[in-house]
Amino acid sequence: MPIQGYAAYAARENLRPFSYEPGRLGPLEIAVRIRYCGICHSDIHLIDDDWGWSRYPFIPGHEIIGEVTEVGDLVDHLAVGDRVGVGWQAGSCMTCEWCTRGDTQLCARQTATCVARNGGFADAVHVDSRFAFRIPEELDSAHAAPLLCAGITVYSPLREFRVAPPSKVGVAGIGGLGHLAIQFTRAFGCEVTVISSNPDKEEESRRLGGHRFVHSGDRAGMARAAGSLDFLLVTAFGSVDWLQYLNLLRPRGTLCIVGASPSPLDIQPALLVIQEKRICGSVVGGPPAIREMLDFAARHRIEAAIELVPIAQVNAAVDKVRAGKARYRVVLEV
Repeated sequence: MPIQGYAAYAARENLRPFSYEPGRLGPLEIAVRIRYCGICHSDIHLIDDDWGWSRYPFIPGHEIIGEVTEVGDLVDHLAVGDRVGVGWQAGSCMTCEWCTRGDTQLCARQTATCVARNGGFADAVHVDSRFAFRIPEELDSAHAAPLLCAGITVYSPLREFRVAPPSKVGVAGIGGLGHLAIQFTRAFGCEVTVISSNPDKEEESRRLGGHRFVHSGDRAGMARAAGSLDFLLVTAFGSVDWLQYLNLLRPRGTLCIVGASPSPLDIQPALLVIQEKRICGSVVGGPPAIREMLDFAARHRIEAAIELVPIAQVNAAVDKVRAGKARYRVVLEV
C-alpha cells in the first residue's frame, strides 16, 4: 500500500503531495503509522539544500511519533500497537567501534531518517526497529515528538561531559533547543544561567527553570557574569561573539556547540591553554542515550512547547520555522 506524504521537489519550493511504495518490510524493520512529526530546523536545511546532501524528491521529517502496524520477522522487542518515536537516525552499520559502544551517531555508515530516503511528513514510514523507541506513558505524543531530535541534541552533551548538581551551567539561546536545555539542566540539579540576545525573554527563562538571566547585548551584565560557568551549551542559530562566551567560563570550563551559528570560531589558542578551557561540538545521541533521555523526560515532566499544525498546512508551518518565528517547536498532526 503506498505511503502518502508531502515532498520537497526542489530547493526552497513548496512541498507537494507525494506517494511511494515502501517495499517489503525487512526482517529488522517495522512499519509505523505516523500521528505526529515535528519540524526541525535541520528539515529546513534539507528542503533548501543548504548542506548539499538533498536528493529530490524526498519527504522531510525526523521527529516522528506513531504506532507500530507491522513488524519484521526478527523483531522481538516491539509489537503491533506499541507507541514509538523515531529521530534523526534510521540505521547504522551496528558493527564498527562507535556502534558497539552505543554511539551510532558517529558511525561512518549511519543512515539519516530523511536523507536519501523518505521521512515523517507522511502517514507512515518503514524504519530499522533498533532506531525506534517506546514512548513512556507519561509523555504526551505531540509534545514528545521534538524530544527525538531537539531533546537528545541537548541531553547528550550534558551526559557526555558529566554535568552534575554542583555544576554552574549556562544555556545560550531560548529557542527550539534552548527551551529544552533549560528544563533538562534544571532537572539535573544544576544552577542554570540563561543567556539571550532578547532581554524580553527573562520571564520565560525563569518559567522554564533558569536561576539567572543575562542579556548578551548588555556588556556590563556579561562582564559581571565572566568566569562564572563550568559548562556553556550554545544552542543559538544566529550570530555569536565566541570570545564573549568563552569569557563566561571558569577554569577548565567547557563551551559546547549544538546550534548551527554562522559565526566563525576565531579564538587565540592561548585563551584555551592558560585556564585549560575546552570548545567542543555535539550531535544527537545513540539509542542508549535516547532511551535514557525519554525516561528522564517522563520522570521530570519535561516536554517541548509546541504549536500543533495539521499536515495539510505544512508549507505555512515550514515557512514559520524557516523565519525563526516558532515558539518553540512546530509539530504536524497527521
